[in-house]
Amino acid sequence: MIPIPLIDVIAFFWFLFFWLGYSLFARRRAKTYHCLSSILCTLRVEWMRACVHKEQHIADAALIGNVERTVTFFASSTILVLAGVLTVFASNEAFVRVLDDLPFAAPQTSSLVMIKLAGMAVIMVFAFFKFTWSVRQFGFVSILLGMAPSMSRPTISPEDRERFHLNAAKVLDQAGHEYNYGLRAYYFALGYLCWFVSPVLLMIASVVVTAVLYRREYHSRVLKALLATRGYEPGPKAPGDL
Repeated sequence: MIPIPLIDVIAFFWFLFFWLGYSLFARRRAKTYHCLSSILCTLRVEWMRACVHKEQHIADAALIGNVERTVTFFASSTILVLAGVLTVFASNEAFVRVLDDLPFAAPQTSSLVMIKLAGMAVIMVFAFFKFTWSVRQFGFVSILLGMAPSMSRPTISPEDRERFHLNAAKVLDQAGHEYNYGLRAYYFALGYLCWFVSPVLLMIASVVVTAVLYRREYHSRVLKALLATRGYEPGPKAPGDL
């Protein structure tokens, strides 16, 4: 069994606590507080509601295609990063020597570095699955936009239109969430890189990454601008807010 220093074990679980903990926190808090996820969900519902009253959806399809290409870019980049990590596996000894030459780097064995590289590979695989699932879901939205013109016919009941646009918005929102999970994995992967230098640095980086994500999700200027389009204010949701 490979001996792993206690400080490294603590740092790893500290990292997981902040990543998984923030993900759960953000998901629950979005139900009661205004944030990027909640306001974007509201705007997606309104977007799909507008679609069922239009006969042409060229602009809508172009917007979905643009986002889909962006997510595809990240999925492709993740494969390249994963290939780079696997390449370092083959030259692990040289990589350890490079780490030993870094200032303030903690001493570590070749086996420990291999474990850290395996962790980075797992993060990239996780991000790849999230990005590719997001791409597929955006493809589903494209199909829904293709049938949306039929929902604008006078023979379609208001209940059918309501059911269609709400479920189409749900698919679009899920695609956006998967994309967000992939991006979040990238953020924490950058913090994870600090573990190759020092476990203490990994713990600090985990806190910093979480703080950056929290500020952007709940206190950024773009959030205030998005909320203003609906007349909302940052903070807890008022009765009647979506």
